[in-house]
Order: sequence, then structure tokens, then C-alpha cells
Amino acid sequence: MNTYQATRLVAAREIRVKLRDKTFLYGTLVFLLIAIASTVLPAMLQGGPSTVAAPAAAAGPLRAAGLDVLVVADDAAAERAVRDGDADAALVAGPTVLGDQRAPDDVVQALSAAPQVRLLDPDAVDPVTAYLVPFAFAFVFFIMSQTFGIQVAQSVTEEKQTRIVEILVAAVPVRALLAGKIVAAGALALGQVALIAVAAVTGLRLTGGGDLLDLVAPALGWFVPFFLLGFLLLAAMWAAAGALVNRQEDIAGASTPVQLAVMAPFFAVVFLNDNGTAMRILSYLPLSAPTAMPVRLFTGDAATWEPFVALALLLVAAAGFLAAGARIYQGSLLRTNGRTSVRAAWRQRETVG
Repeated sequence: MNTYQATRLVAAREIRVKLRDKTFLYGTLVFLLIAIASTVLPAMLQGGPSTVAAPAAAAGPLRAAGLDVLVVADDAAAERAVRDGDADAALVAGPTVLGDQRAPDDVVQALSAAPQVRLLDPDAVDPVTAYLVPFAFAFVFFIMSQTFGIQVAQSVTEEKQTRIVEILVAAVPVRALLAGKIVAAGALALGQVALIAVAAVTGLRLTGGGDLLDLVAPALGWFVPFFLLGFLLLAAMWAAAGALVNRQEDIAGASTPVQLAVMAPFFAVVFLNDNGTAMRILSYLPLSAPTAMPVRLFTGDAATWEPFVALALLLVAAAGFLAAGARIYQGSLLRTNGRTSVRAAWRQRETVG
């Protein structure tokens, strides 16, 4: 059995085990529900247009403003429609707008004469959208890399703790064992992201959010390769952290540097997304590029050539981290006499596989 076949075998086993895990399945369902709710609920909570009781002569401008109009004969009928709950507001002589318990702002706006507006930057992204999209990119990468990274570390430690790793390394090369775990975790993470994306896109289409979808789509396309390379980089670090310890309880301490490497870029992108200089730097750093560069592409701040350069740098960094993680993994995998230091694992690599 060559390394490629062994990697496929290990990856297939890891995926089968995870797909039978109820925690994983329930977690995926929760993420899907969150994605659907975040796109459908805002539209549902906004409600439909207000119903206005008004004479026939005033119905035209109100309908043009997108309001539902209930045509009434006189002011008394209009007021009665509001009191009976048949209308949200009424337009009577004056002109005066009648409301029940709160001022009908949409009706007032429809009847108001707005001044002419000239935008100096008509293509600028809405401020709320400009904040939520970077947060969404950063949140997805943070959650997926953290969740599946921890699972990789736990899988490695469990095999050491039960001593089953001694049997595994006798059957497959150590590098294939590590590669299979990382490939499986990456495939599961990407599959979960794809399901969430489909749910979110469906919700946006159903609620009329097609414009936002068209705006995000180019950046979303770039997010996929950046996500994969960034995940591979971090997964190698998680696997190395799991191999350094012999008990599940010790993973938290060994993985502290990895968790900081995941959390720091998340907060940097969230809080510095409106800082052009900071985002330009973050979009080239390996740990923050998976979220920072797609965000810059979304806001239109990145030149055409920049994502290619950032992706190439991330590819080189991912290869370097994979090589370093594999060396630490191999150097500590068969050590069962307590926690192994990174220095010891690096210098005294086991000659297995």
C-alpha cells in the first residue's frame, strides 16, 4: 500500500466515523438553521406594507409608495377603519394622518416631499452590509477551523491514549495517517460550509435578497480556495498539538498557541475592516489572509492581481506549516511518557512510517 492509497483509506475512515457522530450531525443542523434564520427572519420581522384608509383621490401617491390602500367614503369611515383594525393608518382632511398607538412613519414618508439627493459615492456598500459581510467571512472561518481543528487534535490524542496508534503506524506511513486526518477534516469542513452557503443563498432568494447575493458572490468565490489553504495550515498545527499530549484533558494547554493563531485574525478582521492599511497588511499574512482578502475583494479595495499574490503566499505558508506540523507529529506520536515538548519532538523525530 503506497502513501496515496493509505491516505485515502485513513480519510475515508475518518469521514465515515464523523458522519455517524450525532454531535456532528446535530451541529450541522444547528448551523443550517442559523443560516436560514439569519436570512429569512429579518424579512419576516419587517412585515408587509402598511394599510392606509384614504379617499380615492389620494390613493395614487400612496400606492406608488408601496402602501396598501383601503378606499373609504369619508373621514369618519377612515377613522373607523383604524379603530376596528382594518387599517394601520388613515389619511383625513387637513391633510392629517391618523394612527392607532404609534405614528405610521412609512405613511408620513410617503406623503412628505423629499429633497433631491445626489450621492458622491453611489457605488459605496451599505454600512450595515459592509460590517456584516466581513464578520460573516471571519466567523465562518473561525468556527470551522476551531471546530474541526479541535476534532483533529482529539482524534490524534485518542489514538495515543488508547495505544491504537502503535497498530496504525505499523500498517500505514505516519505521513499518510496525518494527511488522511487533515484531508478528512478539510472535506467535512468544506461540505458543511457548502451546505450553509446553499441554505443562506436559498433564504436570500426567497426573501428578495438577490442584490446582496450578487454583491457577495465574487468575494465568496475567492473565499473557497483561501479557506481551504488556511484550514490546511491550521489543521497541521492542531494535529501537532494533539500529538504532543497523551490525554484529552491536556489538549487545551498544548493548543493555546493554535487557538491564539485562530482568534487573533478573527478579531483583527472584525475590528479593523474599515482600516484600509491594516486590511491590506492582513490580506497578505497567512493566518488572516483567508478572511481579509475576500473582504477586500468584496469592498472593492483590492487590485485584480492581489488575490493571486496573496493566494500564492498562503500556499507557500501552508506547505511550510504542513511540513513543520508533520515533523512535530511524527516526532511525538509514539511518545507516551507524558507531554512532549515541541523542541524534543522536532529534534528527536521518530523513525516510523
